[in-house]
Amino acid sequence: MITAPNADPGQHDPPDYPQVQSSPEFAELRRAHRSFAFPLTLAFVLWYLGYVLLSSYAGDFMATRVAGHLNVALVLGIAQFVTTFLIAWWYSRHAAARLDPRAEAIKARLEGAAPAPQAAAPRTAARQAGAAQADTPGDGPEQTDVQEAGA
Repeated sequence: MITAPNADPGQHDPPDYPQVQSSPEFAELRRAHRSFAFPLTLAFVLWYLGYVLLSSYAGDFMATRVAGHLNVALVLGIAQFVTTFLIAWWYSRHAAARLDPRAEAIKARLEGAAPAPQAAAPRTAARQAGAAQADTPGDGPEQTDVQEAGA
């Protein structure tokens, strides 16, 4: 059965986006993102362009054998892939530690609720793991007008 998310169907005013964007919390979130992403992006673009320029204009250097059939060009080319994955991993750690909590705080303030605890496991995951929980009225999937095909 397909269920709808548990949402309040009442009328809500949209957030005042200009006010949010001018808030000190949003400015700090933007600063934390830019101070990490911009320098790292610039460094990677320079590293990539350096590789391309070396490949184009320093053919003899790039053809230098490192070990067996491995040459400098192949080693630097593989290093491009490694660098890409390392940057993605590093950014995900940065975002989880410094950006996501700030974004959640802004979101919670906009929604008028306290930030949700991040370590809480969903109730369905506990049921799938075989945890015995007492059902109270209102627990379980909500009934909607949407039905699965063939039901």
